[in-house]
Amino acid sequence: MARTWELWGNVIIAGTFALPLALLAILLLSRHRVRASHPAPLRTSIADVGIVVGTAPWIWMILTPSSGQTGVSLVPFKDLTELASAPWEAVLVQVGGNLLVFAALGALLPVRSGGMSSTARVAAVAAAFSVLVELLQYALRLGRFSSIDDVILNTAGAVIASLVTRRWWAGRIPARTVPR
Repeated sequence: MARTWELWGNVIIAGTFALPLALLAILLLSRHRVRASHPAPLRTSIADVGIVVGTAPWIWMILTPSSGQTGVSLVPFKDLTELASAPWEAVLVQVGGNLLVFAALGALLPVRSGGMSSTARVAAVAAAFSVLVELLQYALRLGRFSSIDDVILNTAGAVIASLVTRRWWAGRIPARTVPR
């Protein structure tokens, strides 16, 4: 349990330094887009930076080498049923963490582009990235276990986050947000 709190402490410290940098990135990206006559410079800048800032730390953590076993589980819900007998803290960290990996992507992708304001499209993008991350974990032999359950939970987290924010933003997104 001490390892979990140590990890969260590092996340909080990193977030403290990342917030001013994220605000600066939003400002600079928005100014650049205003000069380029982008149709929604501030909203898309917030969404772009939010997706990166909300997703990158999780990907960093997932792709950090560990001393665990490397393997693959392709049977859906097998790992989750085995996790049911673990202490509730371990279940919370495993399930909650996987739900949060692509939550920022799911919440802000419909905001970024009107073409992505569909839960099916958000699910497809999140699932594709989740499969990529799981394949990288296995291929790079990082001492981490690749599981279809992680893909399911990562995708579910993105879909839930998109459902939470989609109704709020869906009516405000112009049809052609991103210039082609």
